[in-house]
Amino acid sequence: MFSAPDSHPWPLDHLAERGEPDAAALVLRDRVITHQDLRTRVGQLATWLLEHAAKGDRVASWAAKGEATCLLPLACARAGIVHVPINPLLKRMQVAHILSDSGAVLLIANNGRLRSLADGDVPDNCTVVAEEDLFTQVELCARLGPSDHNPDELAAILYTSGSTGRPKGVMLSHANMWLGAVSVATYLGVESDDVVLAVQPLSFDYGQNQLLSTWYAGGSVVPLDYLLPRDVTKACARHRVTTLACVPPLWIQLTEIDWPQEAVASMRRLTNTGGALTVGLVHDLRRIFPDARLFPMYGLTEAFRSTYLDPSLVDSHPTSIGKAIPFAEILVVNDEGAIAAAGEEGELVHCGPLVAHGYWQDPERTDDRFRPAPKDSMCGGMAVWSGDRVKRDEDGLLYFVGRRDSMIKSSGNRISPQEVEDAAIATGLVAEAVAVGKPDPKLGHVVCLAVRPAAGFSEDVLRNALSQSLPNFMQPRHFRVYDAMPRNPNGKLDRNAIALEFAQ
Repeated sequence: MFSAPDSHPWPLDHLAERGEPDAAALVLRDRVITHQDLRTRVGQLATWLLEHAAKGDRVASWAAKGEATCLLPLACARAGIVHVPINPLLKRMQVAHILSDSGAVLLIANNGRLRSLADGDVPDNCTVVAEEDLFTQVELCARLGPSDHNPDELAAILYTSGSTGRPKGVMLSHANMWLGAVSVATYLGVESDDVVLAVQPLSFDYGQNQLLSTWYAGGSVVPLDYLLPRDVTKACARHRVTTLACVPPLWIQLTEIDWPQEAVASMRRLTNTGGALTVGLVHDLRRIFPDARLFPMYGLTEAFRSTYLDPSLVDSHPTSIGKAIPFAEILVVNDEGAIAAAGEEGELVHCGPLVAHGYWQDPERTDDRFRPAPKDSMCGGMAVWSGDRVKRDEDGLLYFVGRRDSMIKSSGNRISPQEVEDAAIATGLVAEAVAVGKPDPKLGHVVCLAVRPAAGFSEDVLRNALSQSLPNFMQPRHFRVYDAMPRNPNGKLDRNAIALEFAQ
């Protein structure tokens, strides 16, 4: 079992040094990388990075799960470079924005994705390296040893959609990510003989932490880009997986198929975030995995993870999001700015060392979300005011009530309505557009798009145009065409009225 949790943060790259040398650290499709290999490869990749970028520069990666995307978080940290992982599902319009906004000087991507980019998508000062050619160069480099960087230095920028505008970059320090790994490994009880199946995108904090918390504990990660739910069951059986982390839409798909006993026998724990588990889904998971511990969790990229529900309470409190994780202080603040009483609704405020350093080059949005902690906070300092409404019961358990903003959550993805609207208007086929979410039992929400047509409008042509500019999870499922869009008394487009009409 790994050593007792250490609240003192270290530079992030020290996670590569923790496992037993001969034990498996990363199980790829064609080979196994041991923890000793991990140390060597991270050090070589860090040396290579410093030949192409300087300390503090941003390096982006845009590829499926593989050696490069798994090692770059630690290699960039060792080199003192800031890693910018890009969701492989994104398309050229979103990628171009992230490259430009982050000021990336290097993009590592596979050849297929590179061919999808158009002239002007990659900034002039950004070098492009194909993933397929990367390690033939890296293997010629000497190993750079563990760093002595200040843990408060920036280590990564994770881009996440907001309720308005394009994706925004959340700035995470070495300390944020190190303590996040320690926290999760601690409350999940991850051990050195654990095998974690990584199905979540590594561009998400949920997916990236699967790497970091497992390596903190000295365990093994099996990255998987699945096409069908049955690919997950096959991988669980093949690798004797002990830990599986999913979002609710995937859990629903996984409970609708048969699980062979060899895929269930080794399972120790299941984790969920990105949306609430329903009572029915909890029962289905209990039925399939009777011996596994189930961990419902709540989090936000701006503070990584906030709460988890102890597995012993899942059956009696299936709709609760639990209590604060290690290193987090979670307060419920009412509309008067005071700590809410038991049963009183308020805003969830996250305080402590897991709070990110704000949004990259966006002081206005940073000031809106990152504000001084409430006066009753024990941690003090800067806090994340989540905008999510919660209640705390007499036993201290938290319950999610709703979201302040109009964010659409589908298949575990946070979707900015404005990003969908901007893409629709950019086609020239519509004059106005409003995107809203409609509840869906499997996906959480589906995207709906209301439009006022421009000349030449056709729904089929609009669908085709959006399929070229938006990733699949952002594609509108339902359309509604208006001669005059609903507006509120202030003359603004009435999102609530439009959402109600889609719900009918």
